[in-house]
Amino acid sequence: MNSSLLSLLVLAGIAIFLILRLRSVLGTREGFEKPPARPQPMAREPRRDFEVIEGGPDNDIIDHVEDGSDAAKALAAMKLAEPGFSVQEFLHGARGAYEMILMAFERGDVDDLRPFLADDVLDTFETVIRQREEQGLHIEAEFVGVRELTLQDATYDRGTQEAEITVRFVGELTSVVKNTAGETIEGDPGEIKRQRDVWTFARTMGRDDPNWVLVATDG
Repeated sequence: MNSSLLSLLVLAGIAIFLILRLRSVLGTREGFEKPPARPQPMAREPRRDFEVIEGGPDNDIIDHVEDGSDAAKALAAMKLAEPGFSVQEFLHGARGAYEMILMAFERGDVDDLRPFLADDVLDTFETVIRQREEQGLHIEAEFVGVRELTLQDATYDRGTQEAEITVRFVGELTSVVKNTAGETIEGDPGEIKRQRDVWTFARTMGRDDPNWVLVATDG
């Protein structure tokens, strides 16, 4: 065996040894294997440049009065004193009360008026009704409807819990004034007239009695 062949065999042996040694350290890989993924930096939580505010404006209030106004603050205080209070429901009731009180006054039905009027307002209504009776006059009226209804003002006394809400009405009705002989002396049954009134209702919040009382009237 010549020296060249001997040198080749020695080199081959050394190469086989190195391959076996490397496999024992790194293990084996079969097929295609993806390179290890680079570690991703941890995602930072999004920075909040705003403050989360719970709740918000009360639409039941700001639908009827300006947000931040004295009337809005008074209505909010009413709701704190009586959580079940609703401005929208109050106005719905005020619409019905307006028709009932107005028609009872036109007919001269004092007994129907008494539970819903403050004493001084009742006295005024009774005086007008009595004067009509003394003159032999009576009114025949029909209520057509409420054309406009606006919450004009609201106040609240935290000490007494007395609440007052002022509402502006524009009502439509027909009205005829007749004498004792049944003759028409004023009005036309076919003519619809508009009547403008500004009424203030009052109630002590938190009481079991849900009824509001008419405490002031203005045209």
